[in-house]
Amino acid sequence: MRLTFLGTSAGAPTRYRNVSAIGLQFIQRSTLWLFDCGEGTQQQVLRSPLRLSQLERIFITHVHGDHLYGLPGLLASRSLQYAAETPVTVYGPPSVADYLQSVFRYSEARLGYPVTVVAVEPGLIYEDDEVSVWCAPLEHRVTTFGYALVEKPQPGRFKVEEAAALGIPPGPLYGQLKNGQVVTLPDGRTIDGATLVGPARPGRKIVYCSDTVYCQNAIDLSREADVLIHEATYATADLDLAERGGHSTAAQAAQVARAAGVKSLILTHFSGRYEAKEGLTVDDLLHEAQALFPDTYAAADFWSYEIARSEPASITGNGLRA
Repeated sequence: MRLTFLGTSAGAPTRYRNVSAIGLQFIQRSTLWLFDCGEGTQQQVLRSPLRLSQLERIFITHVHGDHLYGLPGLLASRSLQYAAETPVTVYGPPSVADYLQSVFRYSEARLGYPVTVVAVEPGLIYEDDEVSVWCAPLEHRVTTFGYALVEKPQPGRFKVEEAAALGIPPGPLYGQLKNGQVVTLPDGRTIDGATLVGPARPGRKIVYCSDTVYCQNAIDLSREADVLIHEATYATADLDLAERGGHSTAAQAAQVARAAGVKSLILTHFSGRYEAKEGLTVDDLLHEAQALFPDTYAAADFWSYEIARSEPASITGNGLRA
C-alpha cells in the first residue's frame, strides 16, 4: 500500500500546498482510494502517478470546503477524461449526499458510471476479503469522522527453498501446499503443506484524523496503527488559534500518536501562516512533534509513503524528517 499526499494545506491553498486530499494505492489490486477531496484535487492527480480510472472509494471526513469542494469536479472529470465505467462509492457525513445531488442537479452533470453515497455512522463501514474500514466521530466545528483502514492477516510465505530441497516439482503442487493442503507426490510421499508455510503476517493499519482537537476518540481509533495521519494545523505557540478553530497543534498530534502506540506519525493540514518569510515554519512544527514522538514526518504535496508489511516503511519525495 502506498500513500500519496495531494494536498497538505489547511483552509485554503498556498503557493506550495493544495488543500486536503490523500491517495491510497493498493498496488497488487491496482485500485485507488481517496481520503478527502479538497478543491483542485483532480489537477493534483494529473500531476501525480495516480490514475482516476482506478478510483474505487472516497472517504470524506467532513463538509468543510477544503476537504470537499473538489469532489464534484473530480467525479465529473473521471467520466469525461477517462470514460470510466467502474463504480465509485463515497463515504462521509449525511450532508455529502445532499451536496453532490445539488451540484449535479444545477450543473446538469451526467456521469458515465454509478456513484453511491454512504452516510457513515461510528463503527464498521466497509469490509471485503482483505480490509475493513472503521470510523469514529472526532471533535471539530461540524460533524467530522476519522477513518481507520485495517488489513486482515495475510498467509505466511511459502518456503520455496525447502520445497525444492524436498524434491517437490514446481507447479500446481506449490499452490496446494501454500494453501496448507496435504498432497501426495508422484513418488508416493505425503507432504503436509502447513510445514512449508511460515507464520501468518499481521495486517497493516492506517488511520486518518482530520480535522479535530486532541480527543480520546482519535487515540482509540489509532491504537497500534502502522501509520497515523493527523492534522497539525498550528504550533503550540498558536494554541489559542487551534482551540478557536477546533484544530490540533503538532504537539497534540504527537501526544495522540504516543498514547495510541502507533509506529509512525505523519503530520498534515498546515496553516498557511507557517509559509511566511518570518516566524515559525513547518520545520518547527515537525521538531515540536518529534520532541514527543520521534518517528514523525511532515507531509508535502506529492510526497509518497509506502507502508511495507512487517518492514520499515520506505520514504520517497520531499517529506520532511530531521
